[in-house]
Amino acid sequence: MKMLRTIIWGTAAVAHLALGAALSCNSTAPVAVHPIPAGIASRDTYSVSVRSLNRRHPQHYPVDPFLFTVAEANITTGANILHDTSVAAFDFCGPIEVSVTYNNGPIDTAEIRPHSYNISPRVHGRTIKFTLDAPKHVVVQVNNDIWDVLHLFTHAIETNPPAPSDPAYLYFSPGINNHTIAANLTDRQLRVPAGKTIYVAPGATVSLTLVFQNVSSTGIRGRGLVRTGGIRIRNSTDILISDVLLFNSNVATYMSSDVTVRGIPSISSGKWGDGIDFYCSRNGLVDNVFLRNSNDNVALYQHRDDAFGNSSNITIQNAVLWADYAHPINIGTHGNTPNPEVMDGVVIRNIDVLDHRERQMWYQGCLSINAGDSNLIQNVHVDGMRVENFRDAQLVNLRVMNNTKYSTSPGRGIRNVYIKDLSYRGSNANPSLILGYDATHKISNVTFENLVVNGVVVSDTMVKPSWYYTADLVPMFVNEHVEDLKFIAS
Repeated sequence: MKMLRTIIWGTAAVAHLALGAALSCNSTAPVAVHPIPAGIASRDTYSVSVRSLNRRHPQHYPVDPFLFTVAEANITTGANILHDTSVAAFDFCGPIEVSVTYNNGPIDTAEIRPHSYNISPRVHGRTIKFTLDAPKHVVVQVNNDIWDVLHLFTHAIETNPPAPSDPAYLYFSPGINNHTIAANLTDRQLRVPAGKTIYVAPGATVSLTLVFQNVSSTGIRGRGLVRTGGIRIRNSTDILISDVLLFNSNVATYMSSDVTVRGIPSISSGKWGDGIDFYCSRNGLVDNVFLRNSNDNVALYQHRDDAFGNSSNITIQNAVLWADYAHPINIGTHGNTPNPEVMDGVVIRNIDVLDHRERQMWYQGCLSINAGDSNLIQNVHVDGMRVENFRDAQLVNLRVMNNTKYSTSPGRGIRNVYIKDLSYRGSNANPSLILGYDATHKISNVTFENLVVNGVVVSDTMVKPSWYYTADLVPMFVNEHVEDLKFIAS
């Protein structure tokens, strides 16, 4: 009999509180279990039940897992290789115990990810138990299988959901596209009217493309599913996308301001399956999300298609990222060579990267800042990014580049990048890169503070052979078109 191993990675504990709804224990029950979204099959790899640790509520609540797919690239043909995976979702308040029974055989290893949460599972036979003190999105991984994991998505118990008749809402009831407005569409695109917010009820599935164009102070909320169609935000302000579950549905924002994407879990397995994209936008916020995607989890771009203009003040925070393709975070590739644009002010904080696999050398980097198309990227601040043992790629990739597949000119430069408390624990990383393009298209003023690689703080004052560059200890290659690169410890 194999020895049971429980895997724990004791990095700093981080509590990602669900911010999409108020946390309240005044509900009749401390756990709210929702029906499987319409049109989605159940999945029996895992059996899940939940109980409150409040003695007044001893009831066990069964939660039915359901089937999504995730993907990897066939590097010979370029086709997607699909894998079935499990998802379960519920709301709760107060501390709870989660019980997960694995139905596909004995358990040799069990872990709860992100590791930074320091959640230690207790394993009894084929059952895993652990506690959650507050809603957060986690992955239960058994026997090192990265495909049929249990994605466990939890929120605070929803307070004051709208009534189906509320005139301020387009209320999608349980079922598929279950609103009268869906019958009047000719192109499966729903242009959300001004003054209306979309509510996707538990058990509801919306498979339309949801378009916010030239509107303000609206958005999407609920506990249902948006699948396939995607969400498009154009020339709009004050838009909130919160808490709905996304499957093969990208959230793309163009030339808009004050757009917040909060609390959403997103999984994709299709081609170009990005999670969240911003183009030429200002004051954007991505907060408390779980993204497992078949392309970039989060991408920040300049001009593409009909989007033009500079970007500023974009924040990505409290996020769990898993990139089965491409990058967890990708900044800068696309822009406007005839009329160059600027991306100014990006904040990235409190991020957990669970995986990153990309065999193309042009597209690697858990943190990728790639200035192309005459873009200037400046004033990027990273504060707290924990990277687990990903499959195959790089930790950091900063380049001024001309990728002729997607760019028409090199970027103008990258400057003023401060990366604090970036940590990596693993053995599969390719050497990181910081590469300017030439003497006039360079990278300048980059600082790493408390860069930790497998427990070692990499700094300019560390003990090393005198002929080594500090970057060699990452390992990282830095070319001659990079100025003012510093590694410090505090």
